[in-house]
Amino acid sequence: MDKKITIAIDGFSSTGKSTLAKQLANHLGYAYVDTGAMYRAVTLYAMQEGFVAEDFLNKEGLTDALGDITLQFLYNPELGFAEMYLNEENVERKIRTIEVSSLVSRVAEISAVRAMLVKQQQHMGENKGVVMDGRDIGTVVFPNAELKLFMSASPQTRAERRFKELTDKGDTVTYEEVLHNVQERDYIDTHREDSPLVKAEDAIEIDNSHLGIKEQFDKVLDLVNKAL
Repeated sequence: MDKKITIAIDGFSSTGKSTLAKQLANHLGYAYVDTGAMYRAVTLYAMQEGFVAEDFLNKEGLTDALGDITLQFLYNPELGFAEMYLNEENVERKIRTIEVSSLVSRVAEISAVRAMLVKQQQHMGENKGVVMDGRDIGTVVFPNAELKLFMSASPQTRAERRFKELTDKGDTVTYEEVLHNVQERDYIDTHREDSPLVKAEDAIEIDNSHLGIKEQFDKVLDLVNKAL
């Protein structure tokens, strides 16, 4: 099939956007871009450099330091997807912690951070044939994407999924911590001034509270085939 499209997947945290996006990219032979990993990597950098903590955010300092940040996705054939590198260090594991999760929405509020990453994301997808997931892909990064999806699920369902994911990795967290993090991120993501999380008018909403991974993939693949 010669025609290639851009698939934009937006939605709340822990709705399985990345899982679905990877499935679609692998099936279609498209590039996959996890924009959340980019924001997480900038957050990790901000934490390491002392620009952000639980009760502190130095927006000006981080903004001035953005030129010192290099982000790369490098494909790992053993895992079957690209991992995030921050200044040439593989940080895929480090950016998935509850500590980064608790701060990433605050860093993502900073307009200079969003401007830098949106520009990089648009460059990555300028030739189409890309599946990109995040919070503002269908509204800001690719408003003309041929297929836009908006993922949702109840906060409790998302917290259960995230809690299992973290504990399976050996992280020590409580369900209450994870639920609080999910709810806090929802609030910040939907209330920030710059590019808040909203469903694009032409996006198709997928509530996967009660959908299995295969059932969801089959449903979305049908939408992809219609778009193609």
